[in-house]
Amino acid sequence: MSLPEPIDELIDRWQSAWSGRQPSAFHALCAPDVHYEDPLTVEPLEGADQIGAHAKRLWAMFPDARVERTGERLTDGQYLAAPCKVLGTHRGAIEDLPATGRFLVVQVLFYCELDPDRRRLWRVRAFFDAYNAAVQIGVLPGRGSLGERALLMLRGFGLRSRT
Repeated sequence: MSLPEPIDELIDRWQSAWSGRQPSAFHALCAPDVHYEDPLTVEPLEGADQIGAHAKRLWAMFPDARVERTGERLTDGQYLAAPCKVLGTHRGAIEDLPATGRFLVVQVLFYCELDPDRRRLWRVRAFFDAYNAAVQIGVLPGRGSLGERALLMLRGFGLRSRT
C-alpha cells in the first residue's frame, strides 16, 4: 500500500533534512515536543534543535553524508516505517579518532509516530547496526574475525564456535 501523499512527502523531507546540512530544516518536519532516538544517542533527544545538533555531528564526521530511500514505506496513518541507507566518507574526527577516509554504507529503518494532526513527526526511532558501521570505518574488528573473538574473550564471553 502506498503512503498518502502528505506522509510520503513528510518522510522525503525528513530524509532530505539529514542530507541537507541545514539543522533548522527539522523544525518544519517535527512537532515541538518531538523525541528522537538512535543507537548513538545516550538518551532521547527532545526538540528539533537537538536533532539538528545531532545531524551536525554526522555532517562533521561525514561531510558528504546523504540519506537515500531503499524500499517501500509502510504506514497505518499514525505510525510509519521508512527504510533507507546513509552513505558517506569518514573525513572528520570522531572524539579522539581521526578521520579514516573510509566510505560507509549503513542500512537504517526510521520508525515514526506522527503528531495527533498527522502532519509532523512526533516520535522517531532510527534503527541501524552501529557495530557494522564501526567495522566499516575500521574502529572495530569484523564479525567472526580473530580480533572480534579476542574482544569477546576480554569481555568474558570466551571463544565462540564457528559451526
